[in-house]
Amino acid sequence: MLPTETARKEKLLENFSNITQRIKSACEAASKNPAEVELLAVTKYAAVEDTRLLVEAGKIKFAGESRVQDAESKWVNGPLSGLRPAVELHFIGHLQTNKAAMAVEIFDSVDCVDSLKLALELNKHAAKTGRRLSVLLQLKLTNSPSQHGIPPEDAPGLLAEIKKLSNLSPEGYMAIAPLAREPETLKPLFASVKKIFDRDFPERANKDGRRNRLSLGMSGDFEQAVAEGATLPRLGSMLFA
Repeated sequence: MLPTETARKEKLLENFSNITQRIKSACEAASKNPAEVELLAVTKYAAVEDTRLLVEAGKIKFAGESRVQDAESKWVNGPLSGLRPAVELHFIGHLQTNKAAMAVEIFDSVDCVDSLKLALELNKHAAKTGRRLSVLLQLKLTNSPSQHGIPPEDAPGLLAEIKKLSNLSPEGYMAIAPLAREPETLKPLFASVKKIFDRDFPERANKDGRRNRLSLGMSGDFEQAVAEGATLPRLGSMLFA
């Protein structure tokens, strides 16, 4: 390993250690179990070499990508293909129905289901491959037209319909908090999402034995999220700084 590569690896491992310690501290301060929290590394903008170093070090076990073609060029046909078995790959962007077939082929989980139309398309293509695809339903927490998701009050109805589909395995909710919110305003918002999650996913695992997850919290607010019960925070810029 070249000196520059060694230095970069040390920096990435330091970042990872800092994040995990902050998660632990936030959980313990809120009387939550940090062992329940799994870090999803947002690799969509990360340098491929940085991702490789952390996967090979055993630190990245869950990775998130938001563009189907980019994920294919990295994880299927590209430089990270050899490491693909070591990572559970999640789609975390806005998925158009015409990309559903590719998404089913590439990803282990689609974390952004916000309509029955998309769910039906994913189910159709999952059936063709003979698999049950893990999915999270995306909740919309703002009025911003640029943010996708389903209103929280509509979530139970969509979840009920998805549970009828034989090739989808719903595991929980994903949500993105409003930008530039102060911690005191995020706390009740995150707590309300956790309440919805606990109501709709009361068991630790779903009927397929997959762990139910609340994907909430990003680089700017992950400590507040895990303190309120998030189990799959999504971090990119802080991890790969």
